[in-house]
Amino acid sequence: MIKIKTKEDIAILREGGRRHGAILRQLASMVKPGVHARDLENYTRELIAEGGDTAAFLNYTPVGADRPFPAALCLSINDEVVHGIPNEDDKVLMEGDIVTLDLGLVHKGLITDAAVTVAVGNVTPERTLLLSKTKEALLAGIKAAKGGKKVGDISSAIERIGISAKFGIVEELAGHGVGYHVHEDPFIPNYGEEGKGPLLKPGMVIAIEPIFNLGDRHVELDLDGYTYKTVDGSPSAHFEHTVLITKGDAEILTA
Repeated sequence: MIKIKTKEDIAILREGGRRHGAILRQLASMVKPGVHARDLENYTRELIAEGGDTAAFLNYTPVGADRPFPAALCLSINDEVVHGIPNEDDKVLMEGDIVTLDLGLVHKGLITDAAVTVAVGNVTPERTLLLSKTKEALLAGIKAAKGGKKVGDISSAIERIGISAKFGIVEELAGHGVGYHVHEDPFIPNYGEEGKGPLLKPGMVIAIEPIFNLGDRHVELDLDGYTYKTVDGSPSAHFEHTVLITKGDAEILTA
């Protein structure tokens, strides 16, 4: 069931989104060769606690999982597509890597969700293009997210960018409603047809999150029960914002 947020909810989500965006910017600025994933996780917890908020992902157990997620930050490197765990193995960022930082924030009981993929030092032109086009797809999806349109309009806008760049468009993972829970309706695939799917109504809050692979689209779940990886070992990029649907242009809450 799709839930419309109240004016009071939206005010809280705006405030939480500003905090969320600031934390992601600080984390992204720390990304460089030699940095340990565990240190980024610890810093994430410090930044969230400083604002009096909590981490939406820490101890969250999604449907189908056999244990709670053990971290505040999802940190995924290279062929890790989403939900990488930063604090169980000693992961160290290396020159030429790309790393996705994915964070959920709970502010006054309401949740925002956002992610960014960052280059570690100097990366190949192919990886630079992957990051650029995935971010472009996010912006295209947000531009299509207008009240009165359909979810398929967002999906189609994202898919066009992925197809034009000849990237693998991950089908198993997608955007979603957010706010009262980490995952709400509607499901927002990164592929689809214009004019299809649920109606976008003012007051809806959704997370739009294109995920493109430099190789083919296929992914598989790692033995840790959370990390998805590309089957062919190719690097993957993921950009995400929480946005508010309005009568006109969507408002980015996690900018």
